[in-house]
Amino acid sequence: MPEGDTIFLAARRLRDALAGRPLTLSDFRVPRYATLDLRGRAVDDVVPRGKHLLARIEGGLTVHTHLKMDGEWRIRPAGAPPRDHRVRLVLANAEWMAAGYSLGTVEVLPTGEEDRAVGGLGPDLLAPDWDAAEAVRRLTRDPGRAVGEALLDQTLLAGIGNVYKSEILFLRGVHPWTPVGAVRDPDGMVDLARRLLDANKLRHGHVTTGDLRPGRRNWVYGRAGRPCLRCGTRIRRADQGRADQGRGDQGRGDQGPASGERVTFWCPRCQPEPRSARA
Repeated sequence: MPEGDTIFLAARRLRDALAGRPLTLSDFRVPRYATLDLRGRAVDDVVPRGKHLLARIEGGLTVHTHLKMDGEWRIRPAGAPPRDHRVRLVLANAEWMAAGYSLGTVEVLPTGEEDRAVGGLGPDLLAPDWDAAEAVRRLTRDPGRAVGEALLDQTLLAGIGNVYKSEILFLRGVHPWTPVGAVRDPDGMVDLARRLLDANKLRHGHVTTGDLRPGRRNWVYGRAGRPCLRCGTRIRRADQGRADQGRGDQGRGDQGPASGERVTFWCPRCQPEPRSARA
């Protein structure tokens, strides 16, 4: 699932292509909105909220989309709309066309009711009205919860996915199954999360090491079984989530079948396992 910086960049590209121009095409390829026609209305703005995109349309409507796992927006010069079964929405003006592929959510709602879609989100790490204190308060309100789970909870703070979760925990030296209440500096963790996303919000890719060479852009994410870039210990991975009830067999494994949405990566030496998490 895309991280918050990916959504920030997508919103900027959509805004640059669509904002301030009347739509010449609105093609909703979802049954609920198949007859909705927004032609002639200008796009006022495109706003990111966590992992959600809100395209505000003249006349008080908002087109809300979410990429989920596989979605993406592709922008190209105006022309014939793509004939592809994966396309769920096309918005175009006289100059540019934006096609949404494999979008997990497509809905239209009154702009004044956007909270129906995003009101449950925690503070947005990349929002101009970012509230760090509120983010820390939410992150720490369940002290017994594993910090690797809490960082992914979009109702606590919005924008962190598996990549940044794993990288934040590595850089802070925190094991993924550490209870939130045992994290020594949650303020520093939240600050690091915002700085990492902010550093990558205008480029493709999530670089956390400062090294742009292939295979060295991240400390632990995607590097299961390979040596830690800091200490040489073999990186581990596992699924992590409420349903796991702890680490299970994968927690001590090297490769494991960690292919779900909640995969986590860590270095067992740089991120020592807390006693409270041990079997």
